[in-house]
Amino acid sequence: MKTLYLDCSMGAAGNMLTAALYELLDDTEKKDFINQINNIGLSKTVISAEKTEKCGILGTYIDVSVDGIKEENLFVKDERHHHEHSDNHVDKHEHKHTHHHTSFQEIVDIVNSLQISDKIKNNIIAVYKLIAEAESNAHGVSVSEVHFHEVGMMDAIADISAVCILTDKLKIEKIISSPINVGGGHVHCSHGILPVPAPATVFILKNIPVYCGEVKEELCTPTGAALLKYFVTDFTDMPVMKVEKIGYGMGRKNFVYANCLRAMLGSSQQKSDIVELTCNIDDITPEKIGFAMKVLFDAGAVEVYTTNVCMKKSRPGIVLSVMCRQDIEEKIVSLIFKHTTTIGIRRNVSYRYGLNRKIENIETVFGPVRKKVSEGYGVTRTKYEYDDISKIAKEQNLSIDEVIKTIESKVTK
Repeated sequence: MKTLYLDCSMGAAGNMLTAALYELLDDTEKKDFINQINNIGLSKTVISAEKTEKCGILGTYIDVSVDGIKEENLFVKDERHHHEHSDNHVDKHEHKHTHHHTSFQEIVDIVNSLQISDKIKNNIIAVYKLIAEAESNAHGVSVSEVHFHEVGMMDAIADISAVCILTDKLKIEKIISSPINVGGGHVHCSHGILPVPAPATVFILKNIPVYCGEVKEELCTPTGAALLKYFVTDFTDMPVMKVEKIGYGMGRKNFVYANCLRAMLGSSQQKSDIVELTCNIDDITPEKIGFAMKVLFDAGAVEVYTTNVCMKKSRPGIVLSVMCRQDIEEKIVSLIFKHTTTIGIRRNVSYRYGLNRKIENIETVFGPVRKKVSEGYGVTRTKYEYDDISKIAKEQNLSIDEVIKTIESKVTK
Protein backbone atom coordinates (compact mmCIF):
# COMPACT_ATOMS: atom_id res chain seq x y z
CA MET A 1 0.00 0.00 0.00
CA LYS A 2 1.38 3.41 -0.98
CA THR A 3 1.70 5.10 2.41
CA LEU A 4 2.67 8.61 3.46
CA TYR A 5 3.94 9.21 6.98
CA LEU A 6 4.04 12.79 8.30
CA ASP A 7 6.38 13.72 11.14
CA CYS A 8 4.63 16.65 12.84
CA SER A 9 7.04 16.98 15.77
CA MET A 10 7.32 20.69 14.89
CA GLY A 11 3.64 21.17 14.14
CA ALA A 12 1.99 21.71 10.79
CA ALA A 13 1.07 24.63 8.55
CA GLY A 14 -0.40 24.66 5.06
CA ASN A 15 2.76 25.85 3.37
CA MET A 16 4.90 23.34 5.31
CA LEU A 17 2.65 20.46 4.17
CA THR A 18 2.77 21.80 0.62
CA ALA A 19 6.57 21.99 0.67
CA ALA A 20 7.02 18.51 2.15
CA LEU A 21 4.77 16.94 -0.51
CA TYR A 22 6.37 19.06 -3.25
CA GLU A 23 9.76 17.56 -2.35
CA LEU A 24 8.41 14.08 -3.12
CA LEU A 25 8.07 15.01 -6.82
CA ASP A 26 10.85 14.67 -9.37
CA ASP A 27 12.32 17.80 -10.98
CA THR A 28 9.97 17.78 -13.96
CA GLU A 29 6.93 17.21 -11.76
CA LYS A 30 7.99 20.09 -9.50
CA LYS A 31 8.07 22.52 -12.43
CA ASP A 32 4.73 21.22 -13.68
CA PHE A 33 3.15 21.62 -10.24
CA ILE A 34 4.30 25.23 -9.77
CA ASN A 35 3.02 26.05 -13.25
CA GLN A 36 -0.29 24.30 -12.54
CA ILE A 37 -0.98 25.89 -9.14
CA ASN A 38 -0.19 29.36 -10.51
CA ASN A 39 -2.61 28.88 -13.41
CA ILE A 40 -5.70 27.35 -11.81
CA GLY A 41 -7.38 30.72 -11.36
CA LEU A 42 -6.34 31.93 -7.89
CA SER A 43 -6.73 35.68 -8.35
CA LYS A 44 -3.67 37.82 -7.51
CA THR A 45 -2.01 34.81 -5.85
CA VAL A 46 1.45 33.46 -6.72
CA ILE A 47 3.16 30.42 -5.20
CA SER A 48 6.92 29.91 -5.37
CA ALA A 49 9.30 27.28 -4.00
CA GLU A 50 12.63 28.17 -2.43
CA LYS A 51 15.41 25.91 -1.18
CA THR A 52 16.25 26.70 2.44
CA GLU A 53 18.14 25.22 5.37
CA LYS A 54 17.13 24.64 8.99
CA CYS A 55 19.66 23.30 11.49
CA GLY A 56 21.75 21.85 8.67
CA ILE A 57 18.80 20.17 6.93
CA LEU A 58 18.07 21.23 3.36
CA GLY A 59 14.41 21.50 2.43
CA THR A 60 11.85 23.64 0.64
CA TYR A 61 10.03 26.75 1.78
CA ILE A 62 6.80 27.59 -0.04
CA ASP A 63 6.00 31.27 -0.29
CA VAL A 64 2.55 32.61 -1.15
CA SER A 65 2.20 36.18 -2.40
CA VAL A 66 -1.23 37.78 -2.52
CA ASP A 67 -1.70 40.96 -4.56
CA GLY A 68 2.09 41.38 -4.67
CA ILE A 69 2.54 41.14 -0.91
CA LYS A 70 5.03 38.45 0.09
CA GLU A 71 4.30 36.02 2.90
CA GLU A 72 6.53 37.66 5.50
CA ASN A 73 4.56 40.90 5.08
CA LEU A 74 1.12 39.31 5.32
CA PHE A 75 0.32 40.29 8.89
CA VAL A 76 -3.02 38.50 8.61
CA LYS A 77 -1.65 35.45 6.84
CA ASP A 78 -3.66 32.48 8.00
CA GLU A 79 -0.58 30.35 8.59
CA ARG A 80 0.95 32.87 11.00
CA HIS A 81 -1.85 35.07 12.30
CA HIS A 82 -5.10 33.20 11.78
CA HIS A 83 -6.52 35.17 14.70
CA GLU A 84 -7.13 38.01 12.23
CA HIS A 85 -8.86 35.58 9.84
CA SER A 86 -12.51 36.52 10.36
CA ASP A 87 -13.93 40.00 10.21
CA ASN A 88 -14.74 39.84 13.92
CA HIS A 89 -11.15 41.08 14.25
CA VAL A 90 -9.51 44.39 13.48
CA ASP A 91 -7.45 44.59 10.27
CA LYS A 92 -3.81 45.14 11.25
CA HIS A 93 -2.25 45.61 7.83
CA GLU A 94 0.48 48.21 7.80
CA HIS A 95 0.24 48.69 4.02
CA LYS A 96 -2.30 50.82 2.24
CA HIS A 97 -4.20 48.10 0.38
CA THR A 98 -7.93 47.86 1.02
CA HIS A 99 -9.18 44.38 1.88
CA HIS A 100 -12.64 42.97 1.48
CA HIS A 101 -14.28 40.33 3.61
CA THR A 102 -15.48 37.05 2.13
CA SER A 103 -18.18 34.65 3.29
CA PHE A 104 -17.82 30.88 3.23
CA GLN A 105 -20.26 30.64 0.31
CA GLU A 106 -18.12 33.08 -1.66
CA ILE A 107 -15.11 30.86 -0.92
CA VAL A 108 -17.05 27.87 -2.28
CA ASP A 109 -17.80 29.88 -5.43
CA ILE A 110 -14.11 30.78 -5.81
CA VAL A 111 -13.06 27.14 -5.47
CA ASN A 112 -15.70 25.96 -7.94
CA SER A 113 -14.33 28.42 -10.51
CA LEU A 114 -10.81 26.97 -10.37
CA GLN A 115 -9.37 24.98 -13.27
CA ILE A 116 -9.05 21.68 -11.43
CA SER A 117 -11.01 18.42 -11.19
CA ASP A 118 -14.27 18.18 -9.25
CA LYS A 119 -12.64 15.70 -6.88
CA ILE A 120 -9.97 18.22 -5.88
CA LYS A 121 -12.54 21.02 -5.63
CA ASN A 122 -14.63 18.93 -3.24
CA ASN A 123 -11.57 18.20 -1.10
CA ILE A 124 -10.64 21.89 -0.89
CA ILE A 125 -14.16 22.89 0.12
CA ALA A 126 -14.33 20.12 2.73
CA VAL A 127 -11.03 21.23 4.30
CA TYR A 128 -12.00 24.90 4.32
CA LYS A 129 -15.33 24.00 5.87
CA LEU A 130 -13.45 22.59 8.87
CA ILE A 131 -11.81 26.01 9.31
CA ALA A 132 -15.14 27.82 8.90
CA GLU A 133 -16.78 25.56 11.49
CA ALA A 134 -13.93 26.24 13.91
CA GLU A 135 -14.26 30.00 13.42
CA SER A 136 -18.01 29.65 13.83
CA ASN A 137 -17.55 27.89 17.15
CA ALA A 138 -14.92 30.37 18.37
CA HIS A 139 -17.09 33.42 17.67
CA GLY A 140 -20.52 31.99 18.40
CA VAL A 141 -21.98 32.64 14.96
CA SER A 142 -23.20 30.36 12.17
CA VAL A 143 -20.86 29.27 9.38
CA SER A 144 -22.80 31.48 6.95
CA GLU A 145 -22.07 34.51 9.15
CA VAL A 146 -18.30 33.94 9.38
CA HIS A 147 -16.37 36.25 7.08
CA PHE A 148 -12.70 36.07 6.18
CA HIS A 149 -10.15 38.73 5.32
CA GLU A 150 -9.36 38.59 1.61
CA VAL A 151 -5.58 38.18 1.95
CA GLY A 152 -5.66 35.50 4.64
CA MET A 153 -8.48 33.73 2.84
CA MET A 154 -6.70 33.62 -0.53
CA ASP A 155 -3.51 32.46 1.15
CA ALA A 156 -5.35 29.60 2.89
CA ILE A 157 -7.13 28.59 -0.34
CA ALA A 158 -3.76 28.50 -2.10
CA ASP A 159 -2.21 26.26 0.57
CA ILE A 160 -5.22 23.94 0.73
CA SER A 161 -5.45 23.73 -3.07
CA ALA A 162 -1.75 22.90 -3.29
CA VAL A 163 -1.97 20.07 -0.75
CA CYS A 164 -5.11 18.64 -2.37
CA ILE A 165 -3.48 18.70 -5.81
CA LEU A 166 -0.28 17.10 -4.51
CA THR A 167 -1.99 14.28 -2.62
CA ASP A 168 -3.92 13.46 -5.80
CA LYS A 169 -0.81 13.71 -8.00
CA LEU A 170 1.20 11.41 -5.71
CA LYS A 171 -1.62 8.81 -5.70
CA ILE A 172 -1.26 8.18 -1.97
CA GLU A 173 -3.46 5.38 -0.64
CA LYS A 174 -3.03 5.99 3.09
CA ILE A 175 -1.74 8.93 5.17
CA ILE A 176 -0.52 8.44 8.73
CA SER A 177 0.72 11.21 11.03
CA SER A 178 2.60 11.40 14.28
CA PRO A 179 0.82 13.06 17.21
CA ILE A 180 0.90 16.81 16.57
CA ASN A 181 3.12 19.24 18.44
CA VAL A 182 0.87 22.30 18.74
CA GLY A 183 3.44 24.49 20.49
CA GLY A 184 2.71 26.51 23.58
CA GLY A 185 2.72 29.91 25.22
CA HIS A 186 0.51 32.73 24.00
CA VAL A 187 -0.08 34.73 20.83
CA HIS A 188 -1.17 38.35 20.38
CA CYS A 189 -4.26 39.28 18.38
CA SER A 190 -6.68 42.20 18.16
CA HIS A 191 -8.78 40.82 21.05
CA GLY A 192 -5.76 40.52 23.33
CA ILE A 193 -3.53 37.60 24.19
CA LEU A 194 -4.73 34.09 23.39
CA PRO A 195 -3.35 30.75 24.56
CA VAL A 196 -1.66 28.37 22.12
CA PRO A 197 -3.13 26.34 20.53
CA ALA A 198 -5.61 29.03 19.54
CA PRO A 199 -9.37 28.34 19.83
CA ALA A 200 -9.89 27.53 16.14
CA THR A 201 -6.93 25.15 16.06
CA VAL A 202 -7.84 23.23 19.20
CA PHE A 203 -11.45 22.92 18.00
CA ILE A 204 -10.32 21.32 14.72
CA LEU A 205 -7.97 18.97 16.57
CA LYS A 206 -10.59 17.53 18.91
CA ASN A 207 -10.14 13.75 19.36
CA ILE A 208 -6.69 13.88 17.71
CA PRO A 209 -3.53 13.22 19.80
CA VAL A 210 -1.66 16.48 20.38
CA TYR A 211 0.99 17.71 22.80
CA CYS A 212 2.96 20.80 23.78
CA GLY A 213 6.71 20.50 23.37
CA GLU A 214 9.52 22.76 24.53
CA VAL A 215 9.00 25.43 21.86
CA LYS A 216 6.64 28.07 23.24
CA GLU A 217 5.37 29.32 19.89
CA GLU A 218 2.36 28.57 17.74
CA LEU A 219 3.43 25.52 15.72
CA CYS A 220 0.13 24.24 14.35
CA THR A 221 -2.22 26.55 12.47
CA PRO A 222 -5.90 26.10 11.61
CA THR A 223 -5.07 25.35 7.96
CA GLY A 224 -2.46 22.78 8.93
CA ALA A 225 -4.83 21.23 11.48
CA ALA A 226 -7.73 21.07 8.99
CA LEU A 227 -5.58 19.43 6.29
CA LEU A 228 -4.34 16.80 8.75
CA LYS A 229 -7.80 16.10 10.11
CA TYR A 230 -9.22 15.65 6.61
CA PHE A 231 -6.51 13.50 5.03
CA VAL A 232 -4.93 11.51 7.88
CA THR A 233 -6.45 8.15 8.79
CA ASP A 234 -4.28 7.36 11.84
CA PHE A 235 -2.30 9.51 14.27
CA THR A 236 0.31 7.16 15.65
CA ASP A 237 3.96 6.11 15.53
CA MET A 238 5.56 5.45 12.18
CA PRO A 239 4.44 2.05 10.82
CA VAL A 240 6.75 -0.59 9.40
CA MET A 241 7.29 0.63 5.84
CA LYS A 242 9.86 0.80 3.07
CA VAL A 243 10.64 4.51 2.67
CA GLU A 244 11.28 5.48 -0.94
CA LYS A 245 11.14 9.29 -0.86
CA ILE A 246 11.62 11.92 1.87
CA GLY A 247 10.49 15.55 1.81
CA TYR A 248 11.23 18.42 4.20
CA GLY A 249 8.75 21.30 4.31
CA MET A 250 10.27 24.27 6.10
CA GLY A 251 8.57 26.85 8.28
CA ARG A 252 9.46 30.54 8.21
CA LYS A 253 10.82 30.93 11.75
CA ASN A 254 14.07 29.61 13.18
CA PHE A 255 14.20 27.66 16.46
CA VAL A 256 16.74 25.54 18.29
CA TYR A 257 14.92 22.59 16.74
CA ALA A 258 14.71 22.25 12.94
CA ASN A 259 11.44 23.97 12.02
CA CYS A 260 10.27 21.49 9.43
CA LEU A 261 7.56 18.97 8.65
CA ARG A 262 8.98 15.70 7.28
CA ALA A 263 7.07 13.56 4.81
CA MET A 264 8.12 9.96 4.12
CA LEU A 265 6.56 8.15 1.18
CA GLY A 266 6.84 4.42 0.71
CA SER A 267 5.07 1.10 0.85
CA SER A 268 3.61 -0.69 3.85
CA GLN A 269 1.93 -4.02 4.35
CA GLN A 270 -1.31 -4.33 6.26
CA LYS A 271 -0.62 -5.74 9.72
CA SER A 272 -2.72 -5.36 12.85
CA ASP A 273 -3.29 -6.66 16.34
CA ILE A 274 -6.42 -8.73 16.63
CA VAL A 275 -8.16 -10.12 19.71
CA GLU A 276 -9.58 -13.63 19.70
CA LEU A 277 -12.32 -14.25 22.26
CA THR A 278 -13.48 -17.83 22.82
CA CYS A 279 -15.89 -19.62 25.12
CA ASN A 280 -17.30 -23.16 25.49
CA ILE A 281 -21.11 -23.48 25.54
CA ASP A 282 -23.27 -26.58 25.99
CA ASP A 283 -26.65 -25.09 26.95
CA ILE A 284 -27.75 -22.83 24.11
CA THR A 285 -30.16 -23.48 21.24
CA PRO A 286 -29.04 -23.27 17.59
CA GLU A 287 -31.47 -20.38 17.01
CA LYS A 288 -29.92 -18.31 19.81
CA ILE A 289 -26.34 -18.96 18.74
CA GLY A 290 -27.28 -18.01 15.17
CA PHE A 291 -28.78 -14.75 16.40
CA ALA A 292 -25.73 -14.05 18.57
CA MET A 293 -23.40 -14.53 15.60
CA LYS A 294 -25.38 -12.01 13.53
CA VAL A 295 -25.31 -9.46 16.38
CA LEU A 296 -21.53 -9.87 16.75
CA PHE A 297 -20.91 -9.41 13.01
CA ASP A 298 -23.14 -6.32 12.98
CA ALA A 299 -21.11 -4.92 15.90
CA GLY A 300 -17.91 -5.06 13.84
CA ALA A 301 -16.41 -8.47 14.59
CA VAL A 302 -13.88 -9.51 11.96
CA GLU A 303 -14.88 -13.17 12.18
CA VAL A 304 -17.36 -15.26 14.18
CA TYR A 305 -17.53 -19.06 13.96
CA THR A 306 -18.32 -22.16 16.00
CA THR A 307 -16.53 -25.49 16.42
CA ASN A 308 -18.28 -28.65 17.56
CA VAL A 309 -16.72 -30.21 20.68
CA CYS A 310 -17.52 -32.82 23.30
CA MET A 311 -17.57 -31.20 26.73
CA LYS A 312 -17.63 -32.50 30.29
CA LYS A 313 -20.09 -35.26 31.16
CA SER A 314 -19.92 -36.22 27.46
CA ARG A 315 -22.20 -33.35 26.49
CA PRO A 316 -22.05 -32.11 22.88
CA GLY A 317 -21.30 -28.40 22.77
CA ILE A 318 -19.60 -25.67 20.75
CA VAL A 319 -16.63 -23.37 21.02
CA LEU A 320 -17.70 -19.86 20.02
CA SER A 321 -14.75 -17.94 18.53
CA VAL A 322 -14.93 -14.20 17.87
CA MET A 323 -12.11 -12.14 16.35
CA CYS A 324 -12.22 -8.36 16.61
CA ARG A 325 -10.13 -5.21 16.72
CA GLN A 326 -8.86 -4.17 20.14
CA ASP A 327 -10.76 -0.89 20.10
CA ILE A 328 -14.14 -2.69 20.16
CA GLU A 329 -13.12 -5.55 22.45
CA GLU A 330 -15.17 -4.41 25.45
CA LYS A 331 -18.24 -3.98 23.30
CA ILE A 332 -17.86 -7.47 21.84
CA VAL A 333 -17.33 -9.02 25.29
CA SER A 334 -20.54 -7.41 26.54
CA LEU A 335 -22.48 -8.74 23.56
CA ILE A 336 -21.17 -12.29 24.03
CA PHE A 337 -22.33 -12.28 27.66
CA LYS A 338 -25.66 -10.72 26.70
CA HIS A 339 -26.59 -13.04 23.85
CA THR A 340 -25.10 -16.38 24.95
CA THR A 341 -25.20 -18.47 28.12
CA THR A 342 -21.46 -18.47 28.75
CA ILE A 343 -20.09 -17.37 32.14
CA GLY A 344 -16.49 -16.99 31.04
CA ILE A 345 -14.53 -15.79 28.00
CA ARG A 346 -10.92 -16.55 27.11
CA ARG A 347 -8.80 -13.87 25.44
CA ASN A 348 -5.80 -14.13 23.14
CA VAL A 349 -4.06 -11.34 21.19
CA SER A 350 -2.57 -12.24 17.82
CA TYR A 351 -0.64 -10.27 15.23
CA ARG A 352 -2.43 -10.64 11.93
CA TYR A 353 -0.93 -10.30 8.46
CA GLY A 354 -3.39 -9.29 5.79
CA LEU A 355 -3.51 -8.31 2.16
CA ASN A 356 -4.35 -4.68 1.37
CA ARG A 357 -7.98 -4.59 0.32
CA LYS A 358 -10.04 -2.18 -1.75
CA ILE A 359 -13.38 -2.17 -3.55
CA GLU A 360 -13.59 -1.32 -7.25
CA ASN A 361 -16.85 -0.50 -8.99
CA ILE A 362 -16.99 -1.87 -12.52
CA GLU A 363 -19.58 -1.39 -15.25
CA THR A 364 -20.96 -4.64 -16.68
CA VAL A 365 -23.73 -5.70 -19.03
CA PHE A 366 -25.83 -6.21 -15.87
CA GLY A 367 -25.03 -2.76 -14.48
CA PRO A 368 -22.51 -1.73 -11.79
CA VAL A 369 -20.90 -4.55 -9.80
CA ARG A 370 -18.47 -4.29 -6.90
CA LYS A 371 -15.20 -6.22 -7.09
CA LYS A 372 -12.92 -6.87 -4.13
CA VAL A 373 -9.19 -6.53 -4.88
CA SER A 374 -6.64 -7.86 -2.36
CA GLU A 375 -2.92 -7.21 -2.86
CA GLY A 376 0.37 -7.64 -1.04
CA TYR A 377 3.33 -9.97 -0.53
CA GLY A 378 3.52 -10.50 -4.30
CA VAL A 379 -0.09 -11.68 -4.50
CA THR A 380 -3.16 -10.17 -6.17
CA ARG A 381 -6.63 -11.68 -5.77
CA THR A 382 -9.97 -10.47 -7.07
CA LYS A 383 -13.49 -11.52 -6.16
CA TYR A 384 -16.89 -10.15 -7.09
CA GLU A 385 -19.15 -9.01 -4.27
CA TYR A 386 -21.44 -11.95 -3.53
CA ASP A 387 -24.52 -9.81 -2.83
CA ASP A 388 -24.20 -8.15 -6.25
CA ILE A 389 -23.63 -11.41 -8.11
CA SER A 390 -26.38 -13.34 -6.34
CA LYS A 391 -28.88 -10.54 -6.97
CA ILE A 392 -28.10 -10.63 -10.70
CA ALA A 393 -28.33 -14.42 -10.74
CA LYS A 394 -31.84 -14.30 -9.25
CA GLU A 395 -33.02 -11.50 -11.53
CA GLN A 396 -31.62 -13.12 -14.70
CA ASN A 397 -32.42 -16.73 -13.74
CA LEU A 398 -28.74 -17.65 -14.11
CA SER A 399 -26.25 -19.53 -11.98
CA ILE A 400 -23.54 -17.57 -10.18
CA ASP A 401 -20.91 -19.14 -12.47
CA GLU A 402 -22.87 -18.03 -15.54
CA VAL A 403 -23.09 -14.45 -14.22
CA ILE A 404 -19.34 -14.29 -13.55
CA LYS A 405 -18.49 -15.81 -16.95
CA THR A 406 -20.71 -13.26 -18.71
CA ILE A 407 -19.23 -10.36 -16.76
CA GLU A 408 -15.64 -11.37 -17.49
CA SER A 409 -16.30 -11.79 -21.18
CA LYS A 410 -18.13 -8.47 -21.58
CA VAL A 411 -16.75 -6.05 -18.98
CA THR A 412 -17.06 -2.52 -20.35
CA LYS A 413 -14.93 -0.75 -17.79
